[in-house]
Amino acid sequence: MKLKLCMVGAYAVGKTSLVERFVHSIYSERYHTTIGVKIDTKVVQTRNGAATCVIWDIAGEDEFYTVRSSYLRGMRGYLLVVDGTRRLTVEVAQGIHDRIRTTFGPVPFVLLANKKDLEDAWELRTDDLDALGREALAVLETSALTGDRVEDAFDLLVEAMIDA
Repeated sequence: MKLKLCMVGAYAVGKTSLVERFVHSIYSERYHTTIGVKIDTKVVQTRNGAATCVIWDIAGEDEFYTVRSSYLRGMRGYLLVVDGTRRLTVEVAQGIHDRIRTTFGPVPFVLLANKKDLEDAWELRTDDLDALGREALAVLETSALTGDRVEDAFDLLVEAMIDA
């Protein structure tokens, strides 16, 4: 079974680092801007057997770039990533989520507040994620650096995609 899932969010929230942590169990301090889309795969064990996750790491959205619908077509779920050290990324995430819902209908997603390892610089407050969190399968605080909750996020989404 192949499952397409997408990583979406503002630029520099850590989407690529989360994918690298999940797929290759590594973290790099070097920042790599994703141009367009980068695709990785990983075979995971689910309660129904093995599934191949086809992970589309889509370039971060900003005022000059909007996620293309063609990249999202065929996805069974997505990880919506915000940067805990930048509250503005929540607004970008809300806009992406609204467009996905309008274009594709309800699709399972997990909301990730990334960069938990930088707690001293954390800007998010509990209520910042309330609106998005109500529609998400879960809201998880993650760290690509330490790997905290990264595996949980993918596992949760994969199981929901299988059930959908």
